[in-house]
Amino acid sequence: MARKETILTFEEIARLSEIFVGLGIEKIRLTGGEPMLRKGIVDLVRQLAPLKPRLKDLALTTNGQSFPDHAADLRRAGLDRVTISLDSLDPVRFRELTGVDAIHKPLDAIDAAKEHGFEPVKVNAVIVRGRNDDELIAFARFARERALSFRFIEFMPLDSGHGWSRDMVVSGREIRDRISAVFPLELKETNRGTGTSWKYGFADGAPGEIGIIAPVTEMFCGQCSRIRLTADGQIRTCLFSTTEHDLRGILRSGADEHEVAAFIRGVVQQKEARHHINDPEFVQPARTMSFIGG
Repeated sequence: MARKETILTFEEIARLSEIFVGLGIEKIRLTGGEPMLRKGIVDLVRQLAPLKPRLKDLALTTNGQSFPDHAADLRRAGLDRVTISLDSLDPVRFRELTGVDAIHKPLDAIDAAKEHGFEPVKVNAVIVRGRNDDELIAFARFARERALSFRFIEFMPLDSGHGWSRDMVVSGREIRDRISAVFPLELKETNRGTGTSWKYGFADGAPGEIGIIAPVTEMFCGQCSRIRLTADGQIRTCLFSTTEHDLRGILRSGADEHEVAAFIRGVVQQKEARHHINDPEFVQPARTMSFIGG
């Protein structure tokens, strides 16, 4: 974990966000780790909200930690959407996967998100063969019953234990076929655009949506326009980058907005054409998802 003095302040994040939006960024997502653990997260949202309407979407991804306590304040501060991570609906398995006996937290967060108008409420589940892939139908049923946008994500080599192997990946196609065999699905759009997921509705008209994100078996690198800023001020141009670009150093050197913007442009021009997960020489990034931000 980065030392406290290396973490960007909210004022620095707000300044950088204004520069990014000035360069054409239209969506900002606060993620982690767990963003709700950052003291003053509501204040950060409040500082970013004035970037609208140039900023078209301000979102947050959480595991549910303390979200219900702050949902109303986050909504008033200007947060548009929330995504909640939930890798199992079984309390025992949830504890095994997360190490905490707290399945009530994401479930309560879903309720709070609905109560305070964060629609559509999105839920993410990373599917790992032999761990939670037997819950695919239960997840889909949950999406139907709760009118959720439920997104299934292929297992990527960003795990903290570096235990990823290809045979643990449940492909997006398999996920879709297994769900559709019980709850027939209809593709909503024939093009993902710049998005990451294929979106499906239920053929019988039931509420809810299924999204499938398949970066391992159906890479979408050519359409990816995302850029990540880590908590300690490093730009990553791909989840699987092994190179980081020190934006914090430029910012704290006294550079003005034009110099910071020029640095960002230069970094973006170095964005990788694709990831190399499927190549024999692939090297897993040293930083895991909890440090990079999903």
